[in-house]
Amino acid sequence: MDFQDKVALVTGGGNGIGRATALGFASRGAKVVIVDRDASGGEATAGVVRQQGGTALFVQADVTDARSVQAYVDKAVSTFGRIDCFHNNAGIEGKVANLADYDEAVFDAVMAVNVKGVFLGLKYVLKQMLAQKGGAIVNTASTAALTGSPGMPAYVASKHAVLGLTKTASGEVARHGIRVNAVCPGPIDTRMIHELEAQLNPADPGKVQARYEASLPIGRYGKPEEVANTVLFLCSDLAGNITGAHFVVDGGRTATPGAVTSMNS
Repeated sequence: MDFQDKVALVTGGGNGIGRATALGFASRGAKVVIVDRDASGGEATAGVVRQQGGTALFVQADVTDARSVQAYVDKAVSTFGRIDCFHNNAGIEGKVANLADYDEAVFDAVMAVNVKGVFLGLKYVLKQMLAQKGGAIVNTASTAALTGSPGMPAYVASKHAVLGLTKTASGEVARHGIRVNAVCPGPIDTRMIHELEAQLNPADPGKVQARYEASLPIGRYGKPEEVANTVLFLCSDLAGNITGAHFVVDGGRTATPGAVTSMNS
């Protein structure tokens, strides 16, 4: 997976899976554009890339705002000339609550980042890739895009939508040399999963983690780098015949649902 002389753009690159993907691209030769609303996290990722001898640009942006999305695309192109790979990754988890009690404002916020943000990223990056006649995109969905998850209606709905956008976009641009796929992580050892643990049991979030890890066939949370490696593969020439697909990275969670208990059970 050689990305020498390629330009990779990663949203949500300030931490977690996005940071791991940005570092993975950079370690394989890509120039990396890191997008995040968190300036400190985004600059920190860019700093690590530079410390390791790579080339990185950080752009602070709100993925829910069309002008902001257009601005990060324009900045990437004006700096590096093109966008070869796009990890459309920024997302939030929202709150844990049953649907009948779910706060409308939280629902709107989750849908804005996880669906509108993905849509806008696709819209403006695809314009550039169509102009340059090529590129690869990976959207971050979730195993929540494949099943229900009690207590997380907004997140589940948003990730189902990401798969719909992935399939639609892939069919529209395949003849233009552009591939669009999705990655579906299960529980990954990042801020997001630990925030959910704290919501479920503020007094002892570690108890939630122990119970949930024990229920996973692999016996542990996944690592951000394990998801990043799948993203890199899907953006590489090795995946030249793969588009409109979703790749599950979940330690067997969805393959053996009978062995997995709900996170809030």
